[in-house]
Amino acid sequence: MMTDFLERFFKNKMAVAGSVVVVLLFAVSLLAPWIAPYDSSTIDLKHVLAPPSFGHPLGTDQLGRDVLSRMIWGARISLKVGFVATGIAMLIGTILGAVSGYYGRWVDAVIMRFVDIMLCFPTFFLILAVIAILEPSIWNIMIVIGLTGWMGITRLVRADFISLKERDFVSAARVIGASDFRIIFVHILPNAMASVLVATTLGIAGAILTSPPSVSSASAFSRPYPVGEIS
Repeated sequence: MMTDFLERFFKNKMAVAGSVVVVLLFAVSLLAPWIAPYDSSTIDLKHVLAPPSFGHPLGTDQLGRDVLSRMIWGARISLKVGFVATGIAMLIGTILGAVSGYYGRWVDAVIMRFVDIMLCFPTFFLILAVIAILEPSIWNIMIVIGLTGWMGITRLVRADFISLKERDFVSAARVIGASDFRIIFVHILPNAMASVLVATTLGIAGAILTSPPSVSSASAFSRPYPVGEIS
């Protein structure tokens, strides 16, 4: 089975190209301490908004900080936000969607009305409210994005479960006395994971774009600057 998957994967040039890009991004984020040319927080007031040069390939920002170094370090923050926030959303959405689609009736009605209520809250404004109440933290942002981004996954999983629970293999599992927990998570859920994985992939990019850049920068890079770091 794995051999067939790898064979189909390597025949798909777009899939291979996308995988290479993702692997490179992970490599850059992991190797940031060694490949970043400068400290991402070092202020150099003598080179404010400098154009691209040999010393600063992408120039500097309004505080003289090297843009390339900040992009390399920022990759860590972006990937962390994307995977953690989407992981929270996927966990909540998968469980609620599975329960809703499998049991139906009043359970389905309650969960779907809760989904409708959650869709009324704009994620970005909720993030701003959290920032105003709590200390600006990338972890708070990731949790808020995850807790407000599971509704689409819930609907996808619910739709798959409504279709799959009527299949013969589910009926056979009931006949041999399999518990609801086993039927949901062992027999049906693996067959519904294709749509979940697609939604999760798109959700990672959405979580990165939803996170306020200023909060990410402050959480990732800001710290008291020793006198020696300001030139």
